[in-house]
Amino acid sequence: MARALPATPLEWGSSRRRWRSVLLYLGRNRSLGAGLLLLLALFTLVAAGHAFYDIALAEPLSASPGKPPSARYWLGTDKQGRDLFAVLIVGTWLTAKVGLLAGFFGVVIGTVLGFLAGFFRGWTDAVISLLTDVFLAVPPLLILIVIAANIKGSMSTDSMVWIIAALAWREPARRIRSQVLVMREAGYVNTARLNGTGAFGIIFKEMMPNLLPYLMVSFVLATATAVLASVGLEALGLGPQNEPTLGMTVYWAIHYSAFLLGMWWWVLTPVITLVVLFVGLYLVTAGLDELANPRLRTGGAR
Repeated sequence: MARALPATPLEWGSSRRRWRSVLLYLGRNRSLGAGLLLLLALFTLVAAGHAFYDIALAEPLSASPGKPPSARYWLGTDKQGRDLFAVLIVGTWLTAKVGLLAGFFGVVIGTVLGFLAGFFRGWTDAVISLLTDVFLAVPPLLILIVIAANIKGSMSTDSMVWIIAALAWREPARRIRSQVLVMREAGYVNTARLNGTGAFGIIFKEMMPNLLPYLMVSFVLATATAVLASVGLEALGLGPQNEPTLGMTVYWAIHYSAFLLGMWWWVLTPVITLVVLFVGLYLVTAGLDELANPRLRTGGAR
């Protein structure tokens, strides 16, 4: 099979123009640019750590316990003999994985339910809306604690994904239903319906592309909420006991009274990492909101 010819100079120029347009937009949308920069810096550190640092030091008794930051242990070690820089590398990825997967599944389920309720209306809307309202009325932390406490002995990051995703669909379902209710009466949807386009054709070809920016916002917001839920459960001791997630690092620091022992580095490492992660996600959400909200785009252009 013949190899593809190199791109022409005209195509190079087109590619450069696209990248230049992206960079100019990020310069105007400072929230999105700053959020992406923070997240990129954090995950570049994680990726470089996986490539060049011994992450086996994140296991208990792999280093001298209770050592302050030094040339050998950059962020110090904890009472259990874990290198906290290795914990940062491994724990950031594990915590982000829980948030990304739980947020993804929550948005997918919420999108499906939101479209079914908003587009088809009738008894489908009544059943889904009732189910959503019931789950929204129950405190989510209470449900998560009850579920996590019952499977505490076999808890893992994969288990936490499904526990959190079980409640992550509620807000996306409510918000997407409201968007679909408005869009189903739009002129382009009525035109597609008159042209004989079926229900699923209208959903996937006409409505879904227009909702993509909004779905992106919902996904980032759901990811941040899932990370917060996982850290909350782990800080209560209901997380995976044998995995060095950021939340479990906070739990062990509390359990062993790190501040009373003068081991300030043990607490600061996960807390600062979580602050960077949450601030980055918040800024990305605020920036993406401009893409999803035409009024904000118009205001930003002025």
